[in-house]
Amino acid sequence: MEQLQLNDFLSYLSLSQPKYSPDGKNAAFVVSNCLEEENCYESRLWLYNGSGLRQLTDLGKEGRYLWEDETHLLFPAVRSASDQKRQKAKEQFTHFYRLDITGGEALPAFCLPFRAGTLHKVGPHTYLTTGSIDANHPDYYKFSKEDREAVIKSYEDNQDYEVLDEIPFWSNGQGFGNKQRTALFLCNTETGECKRLTDPLFDVGAVAVMGSSAYFAGESYQSRPTEVSGLWKLNCETGEISLVTERLPIHLYDLIATDSRLLATGNVGDRHGINENAWVYEVDLATGQLTVVSKQEENMYSDVGSDCRYGGGDPEQPVKENLYHLTTRWGNSHLYRLSPDGTDTSLTHRDGSIDSFAISPDEHTALLVAMHDMKLQELYALDLDSGEMTQISTFNQKVLEGKYVAQPNRLTLVSDGLDIEGWVLLPKDFDPQNTYPAILDIHGGPKTVYGPVFYHEMQLWANRGYFVFFCNPKGSDGRGNEFADIRGHYGETDYQNIMDFTDLVLSTYPQIDQKRVAVTGGSYGGFMTNWIIGHTDRFACAASQRSISNWLSFYGVSDIGYRFATDQCDGNPFDTPEALWAHSPLRYAKNVVTPTLFIHSDEDYRCPIAEGLQMFTAITDRGIPSRLCWFRGENHELSRSGKPKHRVRRLTEITDWIETYTK
Repeated sequence: MEQLQLNDFLSYLSLSQPKYSPDGKNAAFVVSNCLEEENCYESRLWLYNGSGLRQLTDLGKEGRYLWEDETHLLFPAVRSASDQKRQKAKEQFTHFYRLDITGGEALPAFCLPFRAGTLHKVGPHTYLTTGSIDANHPDYYKFSKEDREAVIKSYEDNQDYEVLDEIPFWSNGQGFGNKQRTALFLCNTETGECKRLTDPLFDVGAVAVMGSSAYFAGESYQSRPTEVSGLWKLNCETGEISLVTERLPIHLYDLIATDSRLLATGNVGDRHGINENAWVYEVDLATGQLTVVSKQEENMYSDVGSDCRYGGGDPEQPVKENLYHLTTRWGNSHLYRLSPDGTDTSLTHRDGSIDSFAISPDEHTALLVAMHDMKLQELYALDLDSGEMTQISTFNQKVLEGKYVAQPNRLTLVSDGLDIEGWVLLPKDFDPQNTYPAILDIHGGPKTVYGPVFYHEMQLWANRGYFVFFCNPKGSDGRGNEFADIRGHYGETDYQNIMDFTDLVLSTYPQIDQKRVAVTGGSYGGFMTNWIIGHTDRFACAASQRSISNWLSFYGVSDIGYRFATDQCDGNPFDTPEALWAHSPLRYAKNVVTPTLFIHSDEDYRCPIAEGLQMFTAITDRGIPSRLCWFRGENHELSRSGKPKHRVRRLTEITDWIETYTK
């Protein structure tokens, strides 16, 4: 078999956003690919007609869409020279194109004078949509050309300054966002009339359309969101808004409309903090009172990690009176159906990850984007009556043909009274008589999971002659709220679970040279890598990625820091700073003897670069071999959706560092 190469991921195709047409005869989805030289991604629309697949667009800029009717798709794009000029001038607009799936080119449909989010068709020519606004210029969408140019000039004149008067002041993947809000608009595409429905400082959270009415949630704030949502009703025909309730008693995740009911998902957070899994409630349309439909102790989305995805899809979809949703169970994600009586039924049982899905209007078929059998993403059809699943695409078949793909060997143990699950990948051309180096890989979150799915970096290392092993310690998803809750206990049971799993792997596979074992991980995995090197010298080297090193600084600089640090450390910097410091890897940096590489991005506002710099400085100051690779223009998603060349450099840095100390 041929060896998998480091840059092979540039040829992987990603599938996302499957959606059925209103009549269920066709389904569309998005296929994305990397362009290395241009250092970007392309996305195109494809069609599945029940028997075959057909590409619909080829400009490479069609990343999202909606069905306008049975045969027409609407998608936003910048295609014309005039639109490209407007975009370069930083003008705010969203141009939608209409594509007839029966044939012909995509033609301009309408243009909205703001950056539009998801469209909801509420009339023959009427759409309800969210849009991004600057609360300092909330009526930009109806300004004259001269006034728009004046606003753009003011932005240019002030581009060297950021004035902050609220938190969070930035957001990962979005940048600085002071006074940026998501507004609700009602637009008539025939007359061109657009009306902003919400106040300038109001931030819209969730929207659900029920016939001629729509319900939306959110809050208005000046300096800090309270994360307490109210609920409003909109008459889509008249534009009239009425208050349902000023305060929903949950931290709202989403609003979902079935044929006759309004559902809400969210948590109270009183049992397991902000990471507590959402329950499903029915909303009283008159009072906003909530009635529990389903007490979900597992999440309602897929949390199985991989570095071979681009794009996404809705984790839930209402059809008639049922709510279909994804959920993570141990190291796999499956499709479930929640019935009106609260019965939650598993519709799939296959190992791997279902990443997104669409349900046909008649509820007989589900279209799945999934990673099964250690393959890359493909499209599958699931017969909901028989349970039979059929693979209907081969987008990624050739790229792995003839290549070594290590199969995950599952290992389990009891650690600190908990059942812990993990996997081991064997090196290419494994010979039991030889000895090999190994790499421990730790997932992010911590509330995510590893599972038996294709992970490029792990497969690369197995192809390079490494054992690769990974597990789901306490704090991981897929095992309920209690298992995922490590508030105030970071670096305790989770650390013990990982070390015990490492011991199990080394005893099960004596071919591993215990002096040539490396450790790496990103986000929470970066935190844990930092923690590990301060608590043991058993690893030959480490690669810490997009990490947390100091909860006290993280509190003030991360886009989620003021909420996440206090919740997860069960303390705050003012009354109980010792609670945050006790669980900060930086506190234990004086113990580090392990050569360590740090990977960070300057636009990572989730785990800002200062976190890596502090740890790097501390161990370099003590004479420990160290290196920090700083990526400009990247954020927390570098390893998954960063620029292709940057992803190549990141993986090269990590692989070269590990090979320096283990080969």
